[in-house]
Amino acid sequence: MLAGHCRCYDSPVPRFLHTADWQIGRQYGQFPADDAVPLAQARLAVVETLARLAVEHRVDAVLVAGDVFDAQTVADRTIRQLFNAMEGFAGPWLMIPGNHDAALAESVWTRAARLGVLPGNLHLALQPGVLAFPELGFSALAAPLAQRHTYNDLTTWFDGAPTVPGQLRIGLAHGSVQGILAPDIDSANPIAPDRATRARLDYLALGDWHGCRQVDPRTWYSGTPEPDRFKGNAPGFALLVEIDAPGAEPRVEQIATGRFRWQTWEHALAVESDVQAVIDRLAALGADDVLSLVVSGDVDLAGLQRLRAAFGVTEARARCLLTDLAALRLMPTEDDIAALKADGYLGEVITDLRDRQVGPADTAAVAAHALAVLAGILSERQAIPGAPA
Repeated sequence: MLAGHCRCYDSPVPRFLHTADWQIGRQYGQFPADDAVPLAQARLAVVETLARLAVEHRVDAVLVAGDVFDAQTVADRTIRQLFNAMEGFAGPWLMIPGNHDAALAESVWTRAARLGVLPGNLHLALQPGVLAFPELGFSALAAPLAQRHTYNDLTTWFDGAPTVPGQLRIGLAHGSVQGILAPDIDSANPIAPDRATRARLDYLALGDWHGCRQVDPRTWYSGTPEPDRFKGNAPGFALLVEIDAPGAEPRVEQIATGRFRWQTWEHALAVESDVQAVIDRLAALGADDVLSLVVSGDVDLAGLQRLRAAFGVTEARARCLLTDLAALRLMPTEDDIAALKADGYLGEVITDLRDRQVGPADTAAVAAHALAVLAGILSERQAIPGAPA
């Protein structure tokens, strides 16, 4: 129970901020270091944003539904930074471990305790149980993960758990609601889809799914507050939850919290204007964009040079640009070959490589790479004054 904190706002309606999957300490090995570091720092910065939102919206508590840390092995400095980022909200933070930071016998949480950094307003549930807040009018039923993967529903005990009559019943869990997510989603840590109804919960705050998603009127995934992958499943939100009284349907509002915009584009090139379309889209990107760009189809040498120039400009302006040109075939025109001054044997090689790109996939990939390298060397040679023709 939280001492010294009561609802002293103008509105008597209980109000919560639901968040999850902070993944503090996550590494972004697919990016260069100068891109990976700001992406990791954004995960700490968004916790400061959540604390500010909790104050602005006068919430009674922040519900953190697991995966606070990305791994058990995060640095002590990272642990300290996380709890420093929470200082902006003096009210209760209710928190459970998820599959990434499960409450093992020795875990990131036991290290945090030894470091003495767990704040007094943190209500950390390392074991299943009820956290009662009678002054605030609610009880929280917490189902932390004590190991990375379980195959029993850890929220089953919610159904018969007693709480103070006349007060809200709030569930806090981390796992996969059965039957609603994509078939390839890991089925570990299952949660019954009708748990809120069975357990007479007024709201069930879930973590694990990184996108914001409603299961039913009382059951929501908040998603990660800062996007962290190229998956368009509505990440970058926290949920503001208001419940008028026990049994009343909650009002849930999505609040944007994310900084970086992660996008995946796929462009198939067929005609010259397709190249310009890619370049025009790239020109609209800014410092908060993280883009994975896949380009396929056919392009002549001039078009490829224009694309590469646009990539260079974009890499300097956007947060990060990852390009995949594996399915792009360089098809030099006769004018391209003439401009490269690749007559005689070199011209024959270029023509042969161009033609091989329409053959078997393995041969086509090798030919495309060889042609790109050869064309690049010849283009550079043409750009050097005095270079032999």
